[in-house]
Amino acid sequence: MPNRPMLRFLGAAGTVTGSRHLLEVEGRRVLLDCGLFQGVKTLRLRNWAPFPVPPAEIDAVLLSHAHLDHSGYLPRLVRDGFRGPVYCSYATLDLCRLLLLDSAHLQEADADYLNRHNLSSHKPALPLYTVADAERAIAALRPVDIDTAIDLPGGCRAWLRRAGHILGAAIVEVAYPGGRLVFSGDLGRYADPLMPAPQPVAQADYLVVESTYGNRAHGKESVLDALEAIILRTIRRGGTVVIPSFAVGRAQALLFHLSQLKQAGRVPRDLPVFLDSPMASGAVDVYLRHLADQRLTRAEARTAFGVATCVTDVEQSKALDASPMPKIIVSASGMATGGRVIHHLKHYLPDPRNTVLFAGFQAMGTRGAAMLDGAASVKIHGGYVPVRAEIDNLTMLSAHADADEILRWLGGFERPPRETFIVHGEPGAADALRLRIKDELGWRCRAVEQNDSVALA
Repeated sequence: MPNRPMLRFLGAAGTVTGSRHLLEVEGRRVLLDCGLFQGVKTLRLRNWAPFPVPPAEIDAVLLSHAHLDHSGYLPRLVRDGFRGPVYCSYATLDLCRLLLLDSAHLQEADADYLNRHNLSSHKPALPLYTVADAERAIAALRPVDIDTAIDLPGGCRAWLRRAGHILGAAIVEVAYPGGRLVFSGDLGRYADPLMPAPQPVAQADYLVVESTYGNRAHGKESVLDALEAIILRTIRRGGTVVIPSFAVGRAQALLFHLSQLKQAGRVPRDLPVFLDSPMASGAVDVYLRHLADQRLTRAEARTAFGVATCVTDVEQSKALDASPMPKIIVSASGMATGGRVIHHLKHYLPDPRNTVLFAGFQAMGTRGAAMLDGAASVKIHGGYVPVRAEIDNLTMLSAHADADEILRWLGGFERPPRETFIVHGEPGAADALRLRIKDELGWRCRAVEQNDSVALA
């Protein structure tokens, strides 16, 4: 009697990072996502642990989208022996070229810094992976069209459906001998001005669903109203608005909204806006190449993304802080964990005239979470910087579906799955979504934990 298919949850279980789910069918292995663990040190250390199965024994990867918590471990997987294809959308391929190479550069730079300053207990400190590893991972990416069948080992077939989260983001549907598994990836918003709504899926025997915002509803306030109010009160103080932003997805949405405000005359048309993130600027180019994957026309996209001056080099970035004029700086990273925005925060946080405006989810252990929780100071470059600037968050700008929108998407299934597994959420969010699915839909479901495994029928 053949072994039953198995599903193993190797990441994004009890946390929002490190998305990795392993499907084993007829002795063959397919990995759903291959993400980095991010946030607190205990999570980041998981990136250094040996992969639970030898990477050489994984036959293929199905990649939902380009964000590093879903794609960022691919270079390490390749480094450690994976030689199979990585299937993804065409837009995800283009975004991964940016994100994976940037991640590798940062890994190498961090190791070099630790070695030069003798700050590591490891002699020498090594990067998790190198630029060469990232290039090999990118070479393994095999783009496929949305809704087009992908033949996989073990008698499986897969399809990518639009998830609406960021450009190219996909829901992954896998038909295996005897059943069908659906992995939501990260679900987007139904009223997102840039991305299409999440595509409904009719059937699944087993469902893996994200729960990032499983315990809350996004604010009903208009993004434009909130953004306008924050900008106007800041510039009236003579201050600058610094927006830590995810380079892919969030930065482009912010530019769209800022463009809308300027076109309507709701903020000064001559107020300078700077996009200080080479990766975000590169992502803008990708967005302009994949117009079929979004709602904007070419003219609308060019107008929206043209609202900001792209800052290309370090000297230009430093000059922004030397200028006293009110302005808006959009800069990565989105949770203030690294990138150019760190230097801007160091400069602008101590001055109460300024505003630091976050634009979505802040994971536990990040500077962003600390500031939103009211920290009096944050550690930057080895010293503590006082937090005197106004701190705010555009919670309604999230690219993740909230609890109501997740339930709306689940309502598209024609019948309940045999079982629903809840992933990609902090424990409170995952359990809240579990209760809603159980109480409102009557489905069998559970929030999984790290390294859980289940036998599929």
